[in-house]
Amino acid sequence: MAHVLVVGGGVGGLATALLAARHGHTAELFERDTRAPGTALDRDFFGWRRPAVPQATQPHALLGAARNVLRDDLPDVHAEMLRLGARERHELDWFDVRPPARPGDEDLVMLQARRIVLESALATALRGEPGVVTRYGEPVTGLTTAPGIRVTGVTTSSGAYQGDLVVDAGGRRGGVERWLAAAGCRPPVVERHRTGLAYFCRWYRLPAGLTEGPRRPWTVTGGAFAGCAVFPADNRVFAVTLFVHTEDTTRSALRHPAVFEAAARAFPPGAAWLALDAEPLSDVLATASLDNRWSSLVDERGPVVTGLVPVGDAVAHTNPTLGQGTSLALWAARRVARTAGDDPGSPRFADEYHDWAVRTLKPWFDYQVVADGAIGERFATRAGRAGTAREVAALFECALEDPEVMRARARVRHLADPPARAYADPQVRARVARWLAERPDYAPNAVGPDRAEWEKLTAG
Repeated sequence: MAHVLVVGGGVGGLATALLAARHGHTAELFERDTRAPGTALDRDFFGWRRPAVPQATQPHALLGAARNVLRDDLPDVHAEMLRLGARERHELDWFDVRPPARPGDEDLVMLQARRIVLESALATALRGEPGVVTRYGEPVTGLTTAPGIRVTGVTTSSGAYQGDLVVDAGGRRGGVERWLAAAGCRPPVVERHRTGLAYFCRWYRLPAGLTEGPRRPWTVTGGAFAGCAVFPADNRVFAVTLFVHTEDTTRSALRHPAVFEAAARAFPPGAAWLALDAEPLSDVLATASLDNRWSSLVDERGPVVTGLVPVGDAVAHTNPTLGQGTSLALWAARRVARTAGDDPGSPRFADEYHDWAVRTLKPWFDYQVVADGAIGERFATRAGRAGTAREVAALFECALEDPEVMRARARVRHLADPPARAYADPQVRARVARWLAERPDYAPNAVGPDRAEWEKLTAG
């Protein structure tokens, strides 16, 4: 068995340490923050200042892929999330009558909760795990290495700690690249794609006595220059999000609550949820400059370092439009836990982890890049009514009426099947083709305000 040192106490770090212990290893977790997530959810979510985790108060989507890791590998964490108020929603519940079940439908369930609920459940489980030591308020300041270059441990202000494997769960700005350079390593191979999207969200709570919001309309809609999404979460809490291009001249106005709400009400999901007289719980929270970033510790010459592997945003930071980040982080954490005892300091271990990441994580990263490119281009040019954009829009609209197409779309959304497999199914292709044939003049409709109305709304 291995001793695993985990750098970073976010979702990826907590899950890695916990899963490693559940697989018989020992683990030490190092986190710069002085405290762990607790069970006072609202206090921690709205009142805990976490500059190192700017996404902490943004909406999170726990797709079927993430829920399945919790259900299968960490059932106590899954149960604790439900106890804390998380809710589950099956993708096929969109229809008034659920279509007949098929194998795999059990994987198409969204776990609706704020990030703090998952963090709290993981931290609770970790406190009861005898094989784990958590070192809050003790950030890692560097790496210890042996010739090769092999990472053998980490350093903090308190000294040096040795381990069989170091896991970088410190995010895209965690410092590992700088420490590797100081150790004389070749640089990691980094692939970066700018998204050109800015997000504005505000949190609300449904009125007392109302435990669920409307099932329809669909919770994500958009037009040629802006979009709106609603994220139901735990304990009657939900977020409304608006997203625009980073160069949109109306962007700064969306920080004002009155402007934000007026603009959100111009989209069907925003209007439906805000009509429920929900209580605002936050200011408008903005975020931007979210690159899609892939980082590899293997180049054309082989591993640039051994004894160190990245998980979560340290290997694949994905823009939140598809909600993939938590799922990819949990997949990587599980992989590390399952293999950490297999000579983790060797070049072979580094190569095999890299190959696994390229096979398992990279296709979803690439899918995110393509999706964001299409959204960014549409928002920048305010066009997208023909060609591939028309076909994608048709598939989406057909899915809202056809359970078989919805099932295929849900399998992609929940990372159960890649798009090339799900959408190439002859039955799915035939159903979408028939849907289009019945609508020869179909063109994607912009859902929401036109530009003149939008500029009037954002003018206050």
